[in-house]
Order: sequence, then C-alpha cells, then structure tokens
Amino acid sequence: MQISTFTLSHHSSSFSLIHNQNPKHKHSLPFNPIRFSSKSINHTTSNPSSSSSSSSSSFTRRSWPLPISSSSSFKFRPQPSLFSSPSSDHFHPAAVSVSDDGATADSASGGLIKTLQLGSLFGLWYLFNIYFNIYNKQVLKAAHFPVTVTAVQFAVGTVLVSFMWGLNLYKRPKLSGAQLAAILPLAMVHTLGNLFTNMSLGKVAVSFTHTIKAMEPFFSVILSAMFMGELPTPWVVGSLVPIVGGVALASLTEASFNWAGFWSAMASNVTNQSRNVLSKKAMVKKEDSMDNITLFSIITVMSFFLLAPVAVFLEGVKFTPAYLESAGLNVRQVYIRSLLAALCFHAYQQVSYMILQRVSPVTHSVGNCVKRVVVIVSSVIFFKTAVSPVNAFGTAIALGGVFLYSRVKRIKSKPKTA
Repeated sequence: MQISTFTLSHHSSSFSLIHNQNPKHKHSLPFNPIRFSSKSINHTTSNPSSSSSSSSSSFTRRSWPLPISSSSSFKFRPQPSLFSSPSSDHFHPAAVSVSDDGATADSASGGLIKTLQLGSLFGLWYLFNIYFNIYNKQVLKAAHFPVTVTAVQFAVGTVLVSFMWGLNLYKRPKLSGAQLAAILPLAMVHTLGNLFTNMSLGKVAVSFTHTIKAMEPFFSVILSAMFMGELPTPWVVGSLVPIVGGVALASLTEASFNWAGFWSAMASNVTNQSRNVLSKKAMVKKEDSMDNITLFSIITVMSFFLLAPVAVFLEGVKFTPAYLESAGLNVRQVYIRSLLAALCFHAYQQVSYMILQRVSPVTHSVGNCVKRVVVIVSSVIFFKTAVSPVNAFGTAIALGGVFLYSRVKRIKSKPKTA
C-alpha cells in the first residue's frame, strides 16, 4: 500500500473536504483546494521487494495521511461551490442553474434567428409579388400578347431550373413514366391558371384582378367537395359569405370593369384550385411523392413546352425586335421588364414553397391573404388607380372573409355520438 499526504490550503477552490462534526463550531471551513506540490506532499515510494513501507509526512497547517492503494480507482474530482456563505449548512447547486440559463439563452438565440429568417422570407415573398405585378402589367399594357408573355415567363423559369440542376444547386429528379403522366395534368392547369391571370391583368386593373382572385377559397371548397368528398364545416361556409359579397360589391363599383377581365380572373381561380385538388389526388403513394420545389420546377419546364407552340400558333412570333419597333415600342424597355417580371414570378413561387416548408398550411394561407392586400395597395399607389369608397369597402370585406376562411378551415366537425 502507498501512503500519500495531502495538505489543505485556505484559498478559493474547486476541491473541498469539510469536517463539521463538532457542534461547537459555529462555522464551517471555507472551501479549500487540495494542492499537489512538492512542498506540501512528501511521497516515498516503497521498495517492491519489501512487504510494506511507510512514508514520512511533513505536516504544514493540517494534514491527514490518506491511504491510497495502487490498485484503487479512487480519484478526487472537482466539485462546484456548494455554499453561498461560510455560515450556510445547505447545498446550493449553483452550477445547475447556470447551465440552465445558458441553455435557455442558446434556445432563445436560435429561436430569434429562425424568426428573422422566416420574416425575411415573407418580406421577399411580398416584394417579388409586388414587382412581378408591376412589371407584368407594364409589359401587358404595352404589348397585348398575354400568351406570348406567359410563355416567356415559363421560358425564363425553365432556364433557371436547368441552371440549378446543371450546377447541382438543387437535386435533379429522376422521374418515371408514371410520374410524368401524373404530373402532366398539373402542368396543364398550372399553365392555364397563369395564362388566365395574365389575360385578366391585361384587361383590368391589378387591384381588381386580385380582388376577384380572393374568391379562390370559394372554388376550393366546391372542387374539394365534388372530387375529394370533403364537405365543408358550417364555419367554412359562413366565411365564404363575406368573400362572395365583397367581390360582388367591388365588381359593381370597379372603374376598369369589363367582362373579359372578370371571367379571365374567375377562370384563373378555377384552374388554380383544380391544380391543388389534382395535387392531392396525385400524391397517393408516399414513395412517389416529392417536395413542392421539385414539383414546381418540373411543372414549370412542362408548362413552357406546352404553351410555346400555342403562343406561336395564336399570336405568332411577336417578341422580335423588328416587330416591337414597328409597333412603336421601346424594345430594350420591353425586354428588360419582361425579364424582370419572369424572374420575380419564378422567385416568388420558390420563396412561397420555402415558407410552406417552415410553417403550417394555415399560417401560409394567412400570409397569402396579407400578400394579396399588400399587392392591391401597392398597385393602387403605383398606378394611381381610382378607387371609390364603396369599391374599397367591398375589397376589404372580401379580404376579411379570406382571412376568416384561413382561420376557420382547420376547425373540424365534431363526430356525431349515438
């Protein structure tokens, strides 16, 4: 057996031995470290040939010989300060509270970063939407070729998607024939939805088009009931009343109203909500499903190949410099605005799906409602659209109904009990 001597030193410490068996002592010793030094420890190693030996110990201040076997696993481990004051006889695990505070601070910091990231995405979503509608309206007002303009937007999106896939910025999907067949109907209604929207924007004010598009929930409820068997709750039906009433009131008092623009926007509602219903029906097998950004990218490419020949057939090749000059248009200005509109169109769609991956569908619906308000207000200000008080009131009622719908559609009907 080896015997080592350890000396207690009266200094601030992380090691301690407290001897408080004498009740006469009113206070305990302060926390003292056990120091290992040549001055305070005299350690004599025994001869291996001898059975045992003792080591002489020099006692500085207080010393106790502590027997430590060579085979023992006994170790002195650092202990945190457990006494808040010398007169305290209770343990206070201060180290634990510090650790919890640190974890709470890290959690709060991480939550703040995520909130800032989400807020930035919502800001970009709204900003891209505003610029898309402004540039798109300017192009459609100058060149009355909605099919060609829509095809150009899909063409720019196809180039961006190919660029991302080619540089491995986003994983290139491997599609089977069955998957392509399932996606084709989605691409068709997606193409029609954007085409009808551009046709409406070319005929009426941006604010009026988006007021009519506020009726998307109405068509969503009807189509879901017809093709998915999803019956709406009374709350949902009640929320549709202000939507329909507000759109009707805004339409009756709209200065730029014409039936072509009105029915084009309505057709856009039907096709866009048909796309959503088809998306639910298409993703039946879990292993065949894909994320929304990949699906949108594939649909964009397919939409371009679907619409390009239709644009040439219906409108001819109208976007050549020679034709635009002959029409008295600024070629450079039309090209730049068309490119910016297409970039903003693709960007806001991508950001929208990025937000959907981070929040619930209800939160996304509320954000989409706010986005429509932002687009309407910004377009009225930019284009100086004449808006009567009754028209503004009808628009506000419709948008309020959309917000109410986004909140109540998650309320499930209570099952009937016998």
